[in-house]
Amino acid sequence: MTKRSIGVGLISVGWMGRLHSKAYASIRYAYPGASFAPRLVVAADSVQANADHAVDVLGYERATLDYREVLADPEVDVVSICAPNFLHREFALAAAAAGKPFWIEKPTGRDAGETQDIVEAALAADVVTAVGFTYRQAPAVQHARRLIAEGRLGEVTNVKVSMLADYSADPLGAHTWRYETARAGSGVLGDLLSHGIDLATHLVAPVGEVTALTQTVIPERPKPSGATVGHVTASADDPLLPVENEDYASMLVRFAGSRAVGFLEASRVAVGPRSDYALEVYGTEGSLRWTFAAMNELQVCLGRGGDVHGYTTVLAQAGDGDYAHFQPGPGISMGFDDLKTVEAHQFLESVATARQVAPSVADALRAARVVEAAETSAADGAWHLVAAPGSEESPEHAAGMEHTRRLSGQG
Repeated sequence: MTKRSIGVGLISVGWMGRLHSKAYASIRYAYPGASFAPRLVVAADSVQANADHAVDVLGYERATLDYREVLADPEVDVVSICAPNFLHREFALAAAAAGKPFWIEKPTGRDAGETQDIVEAALAADVVTAVGFTYRQAPAVQHARRLIAEGRLGEVTNVKVSMLADYSADPLGAHTWRYETARAGSGVLGDLLSHGIDLATHLVAPVGEVTALTQTVIPERPKPSGATVGHVTASADDPLLPVENEDYASMLVRFAGSRAVGFLEASRVAVGPRSDYALEVYGTEGSLRWTFAAMNELQVCLGRGGDVHGYTTVLAQAGDGDYAHFQPGPGISMGFDDLKTVEAHQFLESVATARQVAPSVADALRAARVVEAAETSAADGAWHLVAAPGSEESPEHAAGMEHTRRLSGQG
């Protein structure tokens, strides 16, 4: 079969850029029947060593220090944007202006306004987009989504999502751009809880109303003496700089058009959890639980009666998301890198078919609007409506949330 060649350009050759590159390369093995074949054309990074790595290790045909050369290259059909948050808007708008479909990591913008700009630019340029909402791609999560959609849990009543990590638990963790509002935007709200918001939305319904609190547990961090990559430890003798955004966030939510309510929390300073990302969904006829630590397992309880009542462990298998593209039968684990390969395939499938398969920047805007409402609530302690994507709060949206409050007995 003759496959359509899709030229790939990469902007930023950090950990995520390297993972995107690996994901593209893995498509040929996981999806041999795909109608397209990615070709790694050119990568850009402002650090020469990273640019060299793109050619010598990742397999790009060439590299550059200027991202504009990637977007101007006629052999580049699509672009991966893997730069820090404060560069997302600039690079995404430039990609859209160049007519290049792009796969970008979350948070897509530092705030909802920047994300709105990216959405509008992509729409105006009519380019396909994809966003790295990785955890929704887990086959067990896709199984959970099917059970919920089929009504197997009955009416969903409440949801819990937790995204607990320890990557910033050490007070000597170096002060980087992640702790500056001007460059990162929010802290753990955008970095981790955006994933939790997407999971809740993907499985149940959009979040319609929020009340939240945040906390900065470690108020100062040492400034490293040299350049850093990822999460590294600095010296206790280095000067301290203030942490400007939140280490911990939690929110109570009401889901739009539903009686369901939820509790979502995230931490980057939890001592104990490494990447303890979990969800629970409860309904009138059953419930389910999933955790990233056991990514290929789903705990399911269906029915309220019987002599034996409890959870059954369901192993991911063919028919659950894209599981069959990676493993021949249930009980064989997939990993995080496989989920990025699913993302890469969905992105290029969206490009090849002109049909949105991957989560798009519109999904990122939906999450960003929830983060925006949570930040406002954390400041004043009140409930806040989540503005509909692409709009401010409208009378129609307010009326819809009033209906939700009446259903839940809150109005």
